Amino acid sequence: MTEARRPHVIAFDVMETLFPLQPLEWRFREAGIPRVLMYRWFAHVLRDAFALTAADGYRPFGDLARGALLDITGYQISAGAVESIVQALASLDVRPDADAAMRLARDSGARVVVLTNASEETGRSLLDRAGLTAYVEQVFSAAATRRFKPAPDLYHHAAAGCDVDPARLALVTAHAWDAHGAKRAGLTTGWSDHFEGRFPSVFDEPDATGQGLESVVGRLLELPEE
Repeated sequence: MTEARRPHVIAFDVMETLFPLQPLEWRFREAGIPRVLMYRWFAHVLRDAFALTAADGYRPFGDLARGALLDITGYQISAGAVESIVQALASLDVRPDADAAMRLARDSGARVVVLTNASEETGRSLLDRAGLTAYVEQVFSAAATRRFKPAPDLYHHAAAGCDVDPARLALVTAHAWDAHGAKRAGLTTGWSDHFEGRFPSVFDEPDATGQGLESVVGRLLELPEE
């Protein structure tokens, strides 16, 4: 495998990478749903997204989020509670190191973009609310390719949209499955351990790892130019 090189563009994943889901816990409690079901719900959303893509199907991320809420509660949830939780995905609090990570990338000469399985509108709303919009050149959503990460389509779409070779586009993510998908698609990869803790042995190793976003970006920027 070709040795990883310094990226010209650094892409950040959104959910749990830049924006933790933990603030949604009170929305679950408000709806009478045990907060422990929050991560089960998100895993359910991802499962359905992956299955649809594997079977050449597609539904918008918001539809998956709504459907998963109905499924995990046995349909014992009001329509208002469903919308409260789904709409809150666009108003999550940002990780404290996100600004520093993006600033480091920009100040070091790398362009910054975002890749998300959610809608472009959700991604832009989160970035704007967090004060990160000025760093970000483009937001690439799975809605454009109608195939969710970790299928290769969105990674390749982002590389083409940035007019760079995939190897010069680095993905920063807190999801091992995302890093693996990006790696298989030819991207350079950086994985932050703040969400999962350990990287699964069954996936291709990322090119850079760290305990937080700024650390990962720093290690990606230390890769050789040629």
